[in-house]
Amino acid sequence: MPKVIFKFDIEKDAENYYKAANSSSKWGYDFSKIMRPEVVKKVRGKTWKKSRTYLLNMLKRGYPKDKKRFQKHSKLIKSAWKKIEKRYFKKLEKITKRKIYTKKFTCYFTTIGRCPYSIKNISFMANIFTNDASLVIAHEVMHLQFHYYFEDEIRKTLSEGKFQDLKEALTVLLNVEFKDILKEKDKGYPSHVKIRQFIVKQWKKEKDFDVLIDKCVEYLKNN
Repeated sequence: MPKVIFKFDIEKDAENYYKAANSSSKWGYDFSKIMRPEVVKKVRGKTWKKSRTYLLNMLKRGYPKDKKRFQKHSKLIKSAWKKIEKRYFKKLEKITKRKIYTKKFTCYFTTIGRCPYSIKNISFMANIFTNDASLVIAHEVMHLQFHYYFEDEIRKTLSEGKFQDLKEALTVLLNVEFKDILKEKDKGYPSHVKIRQFIVKQWKKEKDFDVLIDKCVEYLKNN
């Protein structure tokens, strides 16, 4: 059975701060707004090389103050995920009609709300101070599973933007099929409301992931 391995890497956390500070509004959300203004001002528009030392020093000053809280949340996240891990992977296999493509996913803890993923490294980030880490993990793993099995074929038909819209919108299925194991709801982005509604409607008609993907691709081609 696949597993999620949890790690912390201060360098990766600093890089996440840097990318959040320099992000543009994506799908109606600007990640720089989740950071302190003085930090954004210090690194926005600058290179990673020039920002790295400042961000690492800032984080090194903060970690000792939050050490106990950090350890507590880390244990809670690992424990909560462990309770649902097997059921989650079995459900995801059943829904996508495909085996989980890897035996190990790596979840790196971050201290801000931006949670990117890496297809190459089969990894993603989760905010260690959030109350819905299990939802974040389920959300990001679903993205990676989707990329592995469906990306190449779908990109032949959809543009980059619409491919990304579909990938993000499909996580609405977490609210339909995983509500018995996930306490929080997957909210999605404001710009994906209509496609998410379409996905739920089509899924209720026929619970076949391949059919759903075909319908979504057709929908996005025409909208």
